[in-house]
Amino acid sequence: MTKLQVSCVLFFLFVSCSDAAYNVLSFGAKPDGKSDSTQGFLRAWEAGCRSATAATVYVPKGRYVLRAVEFRGPCKNEINFRIDGTLVAPLDYWKLGNSGNWILFVQVNRLTVIGGRLDAKGAGFWTCRKSGSNCPVGARSITFNWANDVVVSGLISINSQLSHLVINSCNNVMVRNVRIIAPDQSPNTDGIHVQSSTGVTIDSSTIKTGDDCISIGPGTRNLWMERIQCGPGHGVSIGSLARDFNEEGVQNVTLTNSVFTGSDNGVRIKSWARPSKAFVRGIEYRNIVMRNVKNPIIIDQNYCPNNQGCPNQVRLSSGVKVSGVTYRNIQGTSATQVAVIFDCSPSNPCRGIRLHDLKLTYMRKPAQASCKHIAGTTRGVVVPESCL
Repeated sequence: MTKLQVSCVLFFLFVSCSDAAYNVLSFGAKPDGKSDSTQGFLRAWEAGCRSATAATVYVPKGRYVLRAVEFRGPCKNEINFRIDGTLVAPLDYWKLGNSGNWILFVQVNRLTVIGGRLDAKGAGFWTCRKSGSNCPVGARSITFNWANDVVVSGLISINSQLSHLVINSCNNVMVRNVRIIAPDQSPNTDGIHVQSSTGVTIDSSTIKTGDDCISIGPGTRNLWMERIQCGPGHGVSIGSLARDFNEEGVQNVTLTNSVFTGSDNGVRIKSWARPSKAFVRGIEYRNIVMRNVKNPIIIDQNYCPNNQGCPNQVRLSSGVKVSGVTYRNIQGTSATQVAVIFDCSPSNPCRGIRLHDLKLTYMRKPAQASCKHIAGTTRGVVVPESCL
């Protein structure tokens, strides 16, 4: 049976009793952790997407091997993707090919993804990248492109080849109660990446990874992040910006009530020292705890990882205009003596920077701050002593 009415007993928390349900097992998926279930998932999705009423694609408990798969809309009605099992990438990382994405949702509106565990088996790919061998481009674990009114709740993602969860060119997205896990030395495994999107909320999530816990790319507006546990990782980063000259800016971003533990950075804004039309404005970081973080607060407009590939940065400066950034009630410990670094562009100095009630220590003593090309104000107790 390929279509059935959802039992109120089983699904009452997630969908209404009139929703149509499409169980991937009924479409040929195998929960044995060995068989390729890609086509079974696609057939279940296509049936749910065609449904004239709200539909649920249901993945029961078990392990399902999936190759690179694209779930495309638009769908006729709202659709729920309920995952009680684990989705597993092929152990041979070449089988994800050079698509750049493992699980991809495209042009789907009113979508809810609930639960599930994604195991991308990224270790082999990381080893290949570190060895300098000929490798595929790698795959992001789950990506949403041009999707609106999306909820992702209760998802666990482990060992992604590249970024774990990507939100690109979307509107009105809620990500809550997700867990992201990868080793601290795994390359380019950003936890959540947001770009060219408006109205994204990330709430009550734990991210332990080898790159940015959350990375915020060009064109991001009205992003709210709350109750984030970050570390290990490279912190919550806006940028890197100024990759291209005609680049959109980032504005109206808030991070609140969050904790960073053992991360390389805390709250970071980074841009290459290149001409750019981009900007960063209307940013607020508040009620944040740092625990042994290397760079708790940093604006780096001379971003050049490993000092490679930046031959002109000695004579160029960043065109990104950084303004209206507030740091409020940020406390804790720094793993380095200089806990606050503002290395802003000489041609576009940072303006309107506000420090309100900071207390960052290094080895039980007040930490230090470093400022270049920046103007702003302080209020309350500010430790380290402000260099604005």
